[in-house]
Amino acid sequence: MVSPTGSYSLLALLSALLSLSTTAIAAITPKGQTVELNGNTYYIPPTVVATLKADSHVLDKLNGLQPLTVIRSDASKLTSSILESLVSSYESADDVFNAGFLNNIYIEYNGTSKNPSENVSTHSSWGPKILGYASAYDTKKSKTVTSSSTLPAGPYFLDPSSGAVFEAYLLYSDVMGSFTQGLLSVGNDEYDVLPASLQGYASLTIGVPSRLYYTKTADKPLAGVRLGVKDIYDIKGVKTGCGNRAYYETYPAANSTGPAIQSLVDAGAIIVGKMKTSQFANGETATADWVDYHSPFNARGDGYQDPSSSSSGPGSGIGSYHWLDLAIGSDTGGSIRNPSQVNGCFGNRPSWNLVSLDKVMPMSPLLDTAGFLARDVQLWRAAAQVLYKDAGLKSYTKYPKSIKTIKFPNNASTPAEGLLIDFVDKLSSFLGGANVSAFDYDALWESTKPSTVAANTTLNSMLSLTYPILISKQQYPLIAAPLYSDYAAVNKGRMPFIDPVPLSRWDWGLGYPESQLETEVAHKNIFANWWNTTAQVFDEETCSDSLIIYIGTEATPVYRNVYRDMPGVPTGFSTPRIANFAGVPDMVVPIGQALYNSTITLQREYLPVAVDFIAPHGCDLMVFNLINELVEAGIVKQPDTGSTLYGDEVTYY
Repeated sequence: MVSPTGSYSLLALLSALLSLSTTAIAAITPKGQTVELNGNTYYIPPTVVATLKADSHVLDKLNGLQPLTVIRSDASKLTSSILESLVSSYESADDVFNAGFLNNIYIEYNGTSKNPSENVSTHSSWGPKILGYASAYDTKKSKTVTSSSTLPAGPYFLDPSSGAVFEAYLLYSDVMGSFTQGLLSVGNDEYDVLPASLQGYASLTIGVPSRLYYTKTADKPLAGVRLGVKDIYDIKGVKTGCGNRAYYETYPAANSTGPAIQSLVDAGAIIVGKMKTSQFANGETATADWVDYHSPFNARGDGYQDPSSSSSGPGSGIGSYHWLDLAIGSDTGGSIRNPSQVNGCFGNRPSWNLVSLDKVMPMSPLLDTAGFLARDVQLWRAAAQVLYKDAGLKSYTKYPKSIKTIKFPNNASTPAEGLLIDFVDKLSSFLGGANVSAFDYDALWESTKPSTVAANTTLNSMLSLTYPILISKQQYPLIAAPLYSDYAAVNKGRMPFIDPVPLSRWDWGLGYPESQLETEVAHKNIFANWWNTTAQVFDEETCSDSLIIYIGTEATPVYRNVYRDMPGVPTGFSTPRIANFAGVPDMVVPIGQALYNSTITLQREYLPVAVDFIAPHGCDLMVFNLINELVEAGIVKQPDTGSTLYGDEVTYY
């Protein structure tokens, strides 16, 4: 029963609605539905992927939406044991599949025999029947069920009234706050927000399709790879937010997907969602600086450590979720490397200018790069080969015999230092007894600086303003000024809210003349020319005369519940700035974990220890290959998700 509210009765409301123009026709667009099966929640898209045709006595006996498993077998004679083996392989390979889908089974033969046969009975726990056995060769054989098109193996849902078959998406809760939106492909290279949700406290829902639907090929090396995308990349049909509410509200959904992301999709990657970034990709500390949106959580250690920025969501998600395979971020001043280090995963800032950044929010076009965060080194390399394929990178498999370490300890006073020293020893042995030497680039600069530079010019004095000037003087006219104008135009002259960090950086940059930008670009170029001809140079056989490594993180806690100072301007020069200014690759390798005393849990917890590799421009694949071989040799171990890098009782799903 509906009670009238105020002076408007239900009858009056209906009369008013009926009086509207009859030419207005309501358009209803189906958005799919959500169901539960065996305790798991699934989203069913509205798109029909195939239609089953059957004798009337088969599907008519099924009532309502049904779970369905498609089995594909090349056995000329399918037996119960073969069927059980296939089901077991599906269960081990795919998180979406569960035994509930075995309630109905449809078998497709994909072998070469002209006369395949089957003699199977289903396991009592699977369900009542096998719906049909289809062979493309045996057109005369009477089949109980046939399909309008070939279906990949895996879990589906079946509408028996129409024979319509739908894919199954398993739903996960984004409990770590890594995402901004769950996404779903809706055809025509376009995406929409996933119209489904799970019970969860202030958490989004992400849907993932069955891994069984996809088969990797030479043309689709990333087939079925679940990809999270940092929310500075445009995706067709979806709004880009850049970590700012006003920006999200002001601009429409993207009308095309940027080429970097499209290349991954064309290679088979499945976009499952957009991931959080600190505002306009600036460096923000959790809680202290994140105002418009809450910073993601870092699963490592006590769970209340800063996830770093600006690829905060990608780092958080890769460190937390087993169902997320790969994330693409961006690195201008450390935005992939820092989250990779503290969230315990592999990450790469590539050589500058390897891939188009069209349809990507700029921070500094002279420094911006696109790279990945991953747990699996083979996938990491495969994704890089797709993204940078047009750059003509050579895949070196011979490695330098010289290792230069920057500020590595000589003696272990902490567990982290012990890991660092041990790693260098193992790396040297792996490279056939490579020479290891401490590298002081400041001293090298003093003895080899260009003659055009004043004698008293240090690297720090020359480059102290370079990074903040480049990011502020380039981002302000590209992002801030248009946003201020566009937002005011539709909000009665109001100014949009900007988080303290980007606002302070932009305002600081406005205090310098435009000539300062030209000066700092010149300083960057001086450093790049010096570095690439003196500090580390190209080698025909190994791509680089040396491997340069520095410490990424030493399991140092950075708590997210600590109040901090007002944001400052990132002046000065330090080792992580080398790759930014020289345009060379800098790649993160988690080498282990070390204990610390948590003020949150009041127990000893583990945090990652990581090392960064620097190589000359274009030597990216050499480093990828080396890291893959270090994993194969057991010198580097691939991380798991959760509070520790290598598995423990706490797992985040």
